[in-house]
Amino acid sequence: MVKIRLFRTGAKNQPSYRIVAAEARGKRDGQVLEILGFYDPKTKPATVKVKTDRVKHWLSQGAQLSDGVRKILKEDGKAA
Repeated sequence: MVKIRLFRTGAKNQPSYRIVAAEARGKRDGQVLEILGFYDPKTKPATVKVKTDRVKHWLSQGAQLSDGVRKILKEDGKAA
């Protein structure tokens, strides 16, 4: 099963995240199928850049959103 979830990047105490499509059983920062966007919670307001067409493609293929990604996309007014 494929999940659309967050992949942590950035230095200690300075997190930023990639929104990725990855196998559900894989590690949080493991191998990914595709990078779908970027999320930086440290900026005011938080920076969100998402390839909505690719997110919709993965959702049509049966991928599921993680709770964190669902919340980010809902607040940003993007897909899902």
